[in-house]
Amino acid sequence: MEILHTSRQVCFFFIYLCSLVVVCECLRYSVPEERKSGSLVANVLKDLKMEVKDLSARKARLISKTSKEYFELDLHSGNVILKDKIDREALCVQNDPCVLLSEIVLEKPWQLHRIEIEIEDVNDNSPNFSKDHFILEIPEQTPMNTRFLLEKAQDTDQGENAVQNYTLSPNEHFRLDVQSDSDGSKYAELVLEKPLDREVNPQISLILSAIDEGTLRRTGTAQITVDILDNNDNVPQFNKSVYIMKLMENSLPGTLVTKVEASDRDIGSYAQITYSFNQVQENILRSFKLNSRTGELTTAATIDYEETSIYKMNIRATDGGGLSAYCKVIVEVEDENDNAPEVAITSITSPLPEDSPPDTVVALFSVIDGDSGHNGRTACTAETNLPFVLKPTENNYYQLVTQQPLDREQASEYNITITATDRGSPRLTSTRIVHVQISDVNDNPPVFETSFCEMQLRENNIPGLLIGSIHAVDLDTEQNAKVTYSLLPGKVSDGPTSSYVSINSETGKLYAIRSLDYEEVKDFHVTVRAQDSGSPPLSSEVIVRVHIVDKNDNAPFILYPLQNSTSPSNDLVPRGAEAGYLVTKVVAVDRDSGQNSWLSYQLLKATEPGLFAVGAQNGEVKTMRLVSSRDAFEQKLIVVVRDNGHPPQSSSATLRILLVDGFSDPYMKSVDLPKDEAVEEGDPSLTMYLIICLAAISTIFLISIAVFTAAKIQKNKKFIGNYNSAPNLPVGPNSQENCVDSGTGSLSRGYNYEVCLTGGSLSSEFRFLRPLFPVFSVEPPDTQVNPRNSNGPQELPSRAKESQHMIQWSLLMLR
Repeated sequence: MEILHTSRQVCFFFIYLCSLVVVCECLRYSVPEERKSGSLVANVLKDLKMEVKDLSARKARLISKTSKEYFELDLHSGNVILKDKIDREALCVQNDPCVLLSEIVLEKPWQLHRIEIEIEDVNDNSPNFSKDHFILEIPEQTPMNTRFLLEKAQDTDQGENAVQNYTLSPNEHFRLDVQSDSDGSKYAELVLEKPLDREVNPQISLILSAIDEGTLRRTGTAQITVDILDNNDNVPQFNKSVYIMKLMENSLPGTLVTKVEASDRDIGSYAQITYSFNQVQENILRSFKLNSRTGELTTAATIDYEETSIYKMNIRATDGGGLSAYCKVIVEVEDENDNAPEVAITSITSPLPEDSPPDTVVALFSVIDGDSGHNGRTACTAETNLPFVLKPTENNYYQLVTQQPLDREQASEYNITITATDRGSPRLTSTRIVHVQISDVNDNPPVFETSFCEMQLRENNIPGLLIGSIHAVDLDTEQNAKVTYSLLPGKVSDGPTSSYVSINSETGKLYAIRSLDYEEVKDFHVTVRAQDSGSPPLSSEVIVRVHIVDKNDNAPFILYPLQNSTSPSNDLVPRGAEAGYLVTKVVAVDRDSGQNSWLSYQLLKATEPGLFAVGAQNGEVKTMRLVSSRDAFEQKLIVVVRDNGHPPQSSSATLRILLVDGFSDPYMKSVDLPKDEAVEEGDPSLTMYLIICLAAISTIFLISIAVFTAAKIQKNKKFIGNYNSAPNLPVGPNSQENCVDSGTGSLSRGYNYEVCLTGGSLSSEFRFLRPLFPVFSVEPPDTQVNPRNSNGPQELPSRAKESQHMIQWSLLMLR
């Protein structure tokens, strides 16, 4: 192999925002035809000024510009190697020089090197004639030095390997004159040197040899038989020696190209002229047809400009006497826009990271049009509604680059339609779809479904119970979308969050670590973080509020009357009390909440079942009928307090009620007398004594009550202030209070008594009124009340009892 010469030319130079430079250099090499596959053509390292390792690093590729790849690039040595044996004559026919175009594409940065490899001809074909035997008819009396054009020998080799000379076997009548055609090819003419005499020698046999000048000379021979004809002394003459015609590409078979005409001055059979091709190539015989009688030249097949743009042929006119004349016909094929442009992808980057900056090269491609001139000029466009744009370079190369930021979450792939259009008429168009996938980068943090989450957990749960689950979505893919969950440090009550709940890092499920009590912790907050596995990782947080759902695990607690007292309290009811008389009130509270703290009261057992009733909602104990003298002095009631939970819980309270004879009869009779009724007169002195005694006792009693009340107000100021909002309790047997139970229970009604004297009474006795001052007995539901007031609920009922005993003692003294 011999490298003819290597010349480098900078074909184009293009700089854009990403400093991408594409440089085209033309490297020229040569290789003889018929070399074996794997033969070395050239080493490009020196011409590329590169080292072997740079070829692989820059992803060097050898791209053929023909439909078949004849060469390949060895990245380990830089050698361009022949892939298949090349037959120059089959590849290039008569084109000279025979050059194959290829391109070496380099990346980082992009470089494009054009390679032209010339296929050198070797003398592997012998000259040959179209026939082995030619018959040449020459009339006698042909003038001396008359020339007879002989058929050219065909040799598909080129240059010195083609036919360079002709020789003729020795004879006495003819000599051979070798001439050069305008294209440099050789042809031979037979020159008559001695007159012919048919009677002496009617036929002459000659051997014509065609010789090339290759390293190993090759020869082709043909036999020429010269028949001497009778006298025909006029040779046909063409009206033109050269016919130049233009023919449109894709002309239909049978299209008239031209008509050649020759005339002969002879008459008869000597004037009859026939036309034929002379020394034409095989492709001309396939493409054209010559009418031997009329000389009309027509097309025999569809003419393709891209195969051959010009045809040259010799036409011979022969008269009846065997004389011939020759003319040349040149047919120039005019190009028609019959080839659509083709988009050839050289390189493509897919997948493309979504954070690629603008002007990132996505694809490099070229546009090829087989037409010529204006028909071969092309323009290339891409869709305008995509974040990509085309940038033309040189030699019909284009770059597809990004023009806007990419977002894989909006579009994970693109099908980019590239349209190539030529400038011919009509314009032809072709399209090529470039598929580009967008690869993900971690640019989206996990997103929770809500910014605030609420969950419920029943109290007294078992440890490890599932509370609920949270879910965060990451719009990224694969590792960037893998979300892990964790709890951020925090406190619940006085302990860390991690001692109360845990979370599954993969599923986001929250579990309770310990059993929780609603009465201690009603709710708490935890902060959950969701973090993806990208680089760098992204995260987001959500606050989860866990509500502890109350469970009915507390029985009602009786505040009044107290059940742990050693001496149970007694409630006094006067005989003769009417139905609906308010005796007392059972007060209870429940530490649970909601429905579990709704209390209902029920009379479970009574000494006289029909005498008393308990309000189901407020716990008030009232008489159901008139209290008579036949009723037992001591009445014992058992009241059950139930909550509304499932299952319900209950507590019971025992009440002891004393029926006092005549306790409020004088008062009741007093209120029944008309205002204008005369009062029976009694003993005035006895009445005076009674008034004095009663006044003294009442004074002592009131002073004691006032001192005691003042002391308790100072001591229990805070406790009493909490119940200032409670309604005042009315006095009298017919006055009732509608009490609504709250979640903390209801207050009981205690009594003080007002004693008054009715002057002029017929019976001269005292009448006792209904209770005047309520005595409160309340145990605050909040366990955090000041301990100084913790004894208040127990002391007030005892004081009320002392007041009742004092009144009873006063009544006995008066009687």
